[in-house]
Amino acid sequence: MRVTRYDAAQEVRRGRVDTNTVARLDEVGGFAEVLDVLGQLRGEDATARVLCTLDDVDQCLYTSLHATEDERLWFDDGEDEDPAVRRKVDDARAAHVAAALEASRVAWEELPGQRMGGEVDVAALVAVNRAPDGFLDDVVLVQRVPVARDDLAIAGIPNGYFTSDWSVFQNHAIVRRMAAHGYRHFGIGASLLGFDRAVAPSPEEATAVVADLTHLYGAPGVAAWDELAGLLPERRLLLLGYTENFPDLVG
Repeated sequence: MRVTRYDAAQEVRRGRVDTNTVARLDEVGGFAEVLDVLGQLRGEDATARVLCTLDDVDQCLYTSLHATEDERLWFDDGEDEDPAVRRKVDDARAAHVAAALEASRVAWEELPGQRMGGEVDVAALVAVNRAPDGFLDDVVLVQRVPVARDDLAIAGIPNGYFTSDWSVFQNHAIVRRMAAHGYRHFGIGASLLGFDRAVAPSPEEATAVVADLTHLYGAPGVAAWDELAGLLPERRLLLLGYTENFPDLVG
């Protein structure tokens, strides 16, 4: 894997989101490499969180741009291209999105309760969590997000644009709920949310996670839920799909 580091003082060119893009990873081989880099970056800046892209970086950034057209999230960036000014603007944008997430919190109980795909979505969940590396883009961008809490890191790449997808605010509710299970949100893609734990969950903890995921995706009683509950204690990583077409990732 090739790692390119960026400084806030550098002019933002193609390949970066904004001045808070602190690294670009090319020829990524898997999540272990990405998580190692994220750990290093966290150790270098205690004032911020980090968030990276996951699947389909270009589509992820495209839908994120449109997701922020929500009037609660919209922020006027201005036109000044000076890197020092842009950094202040980029920090202010992240703070604005984080404040909007706090002001318009969605309660866990208000989430849809099922995905349109039902059993198909559950099967896709099993597939992406059984072999997660296959769903990671070979290019990953890492954002510094100047927020006070891990759950607000989603403000760095807010996503959830199309009507049948979970919205930015619904995704934030999911991030908070997974945090209650010990999972930290570290990444977002065009279809996936990525979480990791300090240690893998126990079988009992995995069963509790699956109970909450059943609330999200529906299809209770499907055998694939038992399969997922068996997978989770073997790994620290958890991937969830937040878009209607999430099952398309697995074909």
